[in-house]
Amino acid sequence: MSHIFSEIDFNQNGKQTGFLRLPHSVHRSAYGWIPIPIVMIKNGEGPTVLLMSGNHGDEYEGQVTICKLVQELEAEDIQGRLIMLPMANYPAALAGLRTSPIDEGNLTRTFPGNKDGNPTQIIADYIETVLLPLCDYLLDMHSGGSSLIYPTTILRPKAESPEEDEIMAKLQEVFDAPYGIIMAAGSGADPRVSSAAAQRNGVRALGTEAGGSGTVSPKILAEVDRGVRRYLNHIGILPGYTPDAPHGIRLMEMTSDAHFVFARDEGLFEPYVEICTEVKKDQAAGAIHHPETPWVEPTICYFKRDGLAVCKRVPGRVQRGDCLFHLITDIE
Repeated sequence: MSHIFSEIDFNQNGKQTGFLRLPHSVHRSAYGWIPIPIVMIKNGEGPTVLLMSGNHGDEYEGQVTICKLVQELEAEDIQGRLIMLPMANYPAALAGLRTSPIDEGNLTRTFPGNKDGNPTQIIADYIETVLLPLCDYLLDMHSGGSSLIYPTTILRPKAESPEEDEIMAKLQEVFDAPYGIIMAAGSGADPRVSSAAAQRNGVRALGTEAGGSGTVSPKILAEVDRGVRRYLNHIGILPGYTPDAPHGIRLMEMTSDAHFVFARDEGLFEPYVEICTEVKKDQAAGAIHHPETPWVEPTICYFKRDGLAVCKRVPGRVQRGDCLFHLITDIE
């Protein structure tokens, strides 16, 4: 049984707001709890979806999107049950950090969690063992955070049966982001991520990577908000929403380490291309300069294959091992 106590009654109709209380005893508060905000809107029978953001605390587009939905939606707008977690890893989100300042936990790499572990592990366990068993669908919203930036992209794992893959493909198509990425299935998937937790619970999961750089982009925020509403309408949660005409989605994949460019040295990174640029194998991706020894030649980084640059590093200062770009390629 989880140590987290919910102020929300998940079986009650209507709109409820409150906190998931995670007990946390520290010097300043011996009997305190971490207040993870949660909103549930329920109206009769229908599907249940979990909208989640703030797994990484420096990713803001999903958090703002959920805030807007909470402000606008009432029970009469919903058919079924909509559960919203805007700051899933509350300590990280409050601090604006990718990982929790309490335990350095990365919630997105912590599933299935541990009910008796550190705060991040307890949150992961609660999502996997309490929230996801209530759900039919999961939409986990991410961005590039402080260090990366993406165009609006919707991701899905490849299902193991053709019938289920067809359903998942339609969910991805309905979101209507400019780009869609199909991820590895089965043994090729990371068991620590939310989509794997969802799969273990028989829940259909999508994720977004949209925006980043530690800011909120009006254009990307509008694309995410539109995509979420189209998605909720398609699964029957938001029946009164009328989707506009689809813009079209380019379906792509990312299958190997060759899709990534990593820093092989320390210094200041000068990118040679922007995101959404088509690149070629052996094309120069950028240069790492060495201002502390400016007489040393810069280190040139190269793309390992053809593709589209869907993600780019934002901070100029880099260390060996930092991701500078990653590519996606059209599905063959």
